[in-house]
Amino acid sequence: MHELSIALSLIEAAQEESERRGGIEIEAIHLRVGALSGVVPEALASAYELAREQTPLANCRLIVEDVPVVVFCSKCQAERPVRSLQWFCCAECDTPATEIVRGRELELTALELPS
Repeated sequence: MHELSIALSLIEAAQEESERRGGIEIEAIHLRVGALSGVVPEALASAYELAREQTPLANCRLIVEDVPVVVFCSKCQAERPVRSLQWFCCAECDTPATEIVRGRELELTALELPS
């Protein structure tokens, strides 16, 4: 389950940033996960819950933003969603997609600090 190694990496990165800032508390980790990233968001959430126990981030939430697959349609000359992950065609005109614009992301986008 590679989601556990991802969760451990997120916790490590957040702890390093906290220490760099003098031990400041981190309330949440914000993450973008693309539909083609190979990560199952529910499995990552479960792994994160387990990994954060007994760490300074025991109360830190994981906030996941799902990123849908978007392709560049050569016929429409625009970025378009796909109909499904099994049918990589423009949702507007059904032209087969050759260029993926979004959907592969696995990005730590923010660490939320107390207000």
